[in-house]
Amino acid sequence: MGRTLVTLAIAGFWALPLAAAPAPSLLDILSDELQRNFTVLKQKADPPPYYMDYTVTDEESQSVTAMMGTLESQRKNRLRYLDITLRVGTPELDNYHQVNGQRGRFTRGDVLSLDDVPDAIRRQVWLATDRTYKLASRRLIEIKSNRETKVKEADSSADFSSEPPSVYQEPPPAMAGVDNEWVKRVRKWSADVAKSPDVLYSRVNLSVQRISKYMVSTDGTRLLHGRDFAGLSMEARGKATDGMDLRAEENFQASDAAHLPPQAVIDAAASRVAENLTKLVQAPAVEPFVGPAILSGGAAAVFFHEIFGHRIEGHRQKDEGEGQTFTKAVGAPVLPSFLSVLFDPTRRTMGGVELNGYYTYDDEGVKGRPVTVVENGVLKTFLMSRSPIDGVDHSNGHGRRQPGLEVVSRQSNLIVESTKQVSEQALRGMLMAEIKRQNKPYGLLFDEVTGGYTTTQRRGLQAFTVIPLMVYRVFTDGRPDELVRGVDIVGTPLASFSKILATSDTPQVFNGYCGAESGQVPVSAISPAVLVSEIEIQKKQHSQDRLPFLGRPADLVARPLDQGASQ
Repeated sequence: MGRTLVTLAIAGFWALPLAAAPAPSLLDILSDELQRNFTVLKQKADPPPYYMDYTVTDEESQSVTAMMGTLESQRKNRLRYLDITLRVGTPELDNYHQVNGQRGRFTRGDVLSLDDVPDAIRRQVWLATDRTYKLASRRLIEIKSNRETKVKEADSSADFSSEPPSVYQEPPPAMAGVDNEWVKRVRKWSADVAKSPDVLYSRVNLSVQRISKYMVSTDGTRLLHGRDFAGLSMEARGKATDGMDLRAEENFQASDAAHLPPQAVIDAAASRVAENLTKLVQAPAVEPFVGPAILSGGAAAVFFHEIFGHRIEGHRQKDEGEGQTFTKAVGAPVLPSFLSVLFDPTRRTMGGVELNGYYTYDDEGVKGRPVTVVENGVLKTFLMSRSPIDGVDHSNGHGRRQPGLEVVSRQSNLIVESTKQVSEQALRGMLMAEIKRQNKPYGLLFDEVTGGYTTTQRRGLQAFTVIPLMVYRVFTDGRPDELVRGVDIVGTPLASFSKILATSDTPQVFNGYCGAESGQVPVSAISPAVLVSEIEIQKKQHSQDRLPFLGRPADLVARPLDQGASQ
């Protein structure tokens, strides 16, 4: 009897359902495949890899765009991109070594499955790893052959630095979607922007994005991190009677749509865009000019980003094709002694404004950290990825990229600090005094800018351009400031730095995206307004197209057909 009871008990035990094993996470799947592929390549491949990492960027986005008060598009999208870093050779010389200024490109941002199905993901990763290894091994052979026939390089530092592994997991917050209320607002704002009869085209776009980054490496890094973005842009385009194309715009950025400014603030901005375009249509075109000027905080922020920030990115100091403006200047003054420049990706906000350039870990798994690059005018160091340069052996958390491109050192949150500060009113008084001292007919005030670009390579002119939107002539005889159009700021970096005289005491944030060798990355620049003794402007290139021959459809009854839209 006892034997029978035991038999029944055992039978009943095995009849219970087995607990389902937890589904592997994406990090687990990537880690397992990384170890498998790395082990096999180390044992069988020649040359073997000494380092590998897998990074998956999961991008979710929603956007709505309206034009002239009507819905133009509404999109919802999600993609995963796989990037592979695979290094063969040694940290001293590997497949990423530059040859004649050319960097190897191995990853391509393969699109990865959205479902965490191990077999599907492992197969995609395996094939991408095989392709990447073949490219890397061929590249190393070319590099070694090239070294035999070329003179010794000026910078003999290693190709890859050793950094402590990072282990951290915190997914970004769930993305707040674009609901019907936001669609109504975007429609309304695009209609408000188009109210001026001078507006030929208006566009308002709201986009929200959630970016999750997964990274595993053979040195033990295991990361899940990311952040949310929200951006609202409004733009009006028109044309002056001389054919010049004109644009007015306003932009807002935040971590999510709920943190964008209140509706009343955006309503006012939409009206301001329309008004500014009308003012630009009526404004006189500028003539080339050199003289004193004030750059508002936003304009100064772009100024420093373009002419200074790009020139202290570490990889440019090693590339002999670059101008290397500051390569030999560590310990020497490069800015006026009252200025310091800090890059701080750990800073989330400034003056209540959320910063685009915030992140916790860079795209090589190195923790972001503040870096003082200039202290009291003296250059201290450079922005570094894991690619060393002479004198700087380790990363400071500024290796960045867009999916599908290779990491290089890039900017984060640029912060200009000044010990020679005065009020905005006093700064304007100093401008007036400088205009009189130079016996100039006027000075300039750069109020709003939209961006800029710079040339850093030796084969081109070491120059920059900043693209203003709202620029005013400032007079000393009591006349009101006069808006002008068709202005570009141009110059060369070293000459421009020496012209800075003072700053205001109120910093201003410029949020945006910066494009360079490793693609588009979110950045911020923060600066007070800056007084310069001399700045050069040139005429902006513009088309010869005339205004529309026919009047606007809404105006056909009121206007003869031979009148243009802005008459």
